[in-house]
Amino acid sequence: MFTKIDQLKTTLDSHRPLPEAVVKNLHEDLVLRWTYNSNAIEGNTLTLMETKVVLEGVTIGGKSLREHFEAINHRDAILFVEELVSKNEPLSEWHIRNIHQLILKNIDEQNAGRYRNFNVLISGATHMPPDHLLVPEQMNHFIATLDQKLHPVEFAARVHVDFVGVHPFVDGNGRTSRLLMNLELMKAGIPPVVIPVEQRLRYYQALDTAHTKGNYQPFIELIVEVVEQSFEPYFYALGIKQ
Repeated sequence: MFTKIDQLKTTLDSHRPLPEAVVKNLHEDLVLRWTYNSNAIEGNTLTLMETKVVLEGVTIGGKSLREHFEAINHRDAILFVEELVSKNEPLSEWHIRNIHQLILKNIDEQNAGRYRNFNVLISGATHMPPDHLLVPEQMNHFIATLDQKLHPVEFAARVHVDFVGVHPFVDGNGRTSRLLMNLELMKAGIPPVVIPVEQRLRYYQALDTAHTKGNYQPFIELIVEVVEQSFEPYFYALGIKQ
């Protein structure tokens, strides 16, 4: 399943270090698409171009303050994740809390970076997150049982699935889970992925299948597809033919 990804990574690695201008251009495009799609999956109504304008510091008439902060916060969370990648430390609860704190900054300061103290439901999902009293124990177990022996793509996908299954925060779990997945992909030298909002139904169904049936395959297959696609902008910018 991961053979093509390994080949794509080998090809990209052979062109490193990438030209600075290429890196800058790709980064700007990635931050915008990642922020727009991740927020749109959660119901943010800013369009791609409106998100671009907000990230440039301009407010959009008729859009809520929360939606503006969601865009700005997500951009800042990406930059923090990139700092963590450069340190290449094992994933920890401290990393997770700090990413989440950025996601809810100026939106819900009371719950930003803090595990929930009441029970929640995941709208539309069959899966029931654990009782809030079990969250600290389950988050400790989540970190303790991470299997680094897996292929980096499967590892990153399982980090996403298992984290969001615990649903440790009142809000922002989805955005945080996608940031964590990309944190692990980038640490492995794989470009971060953008799950398109158009794939939202398939994405949610695959997550629910993993949580209720223990079948991770549909979710891993989705992530394999978007990982393969994540190489395309790099190859286009570098003029690499596939």
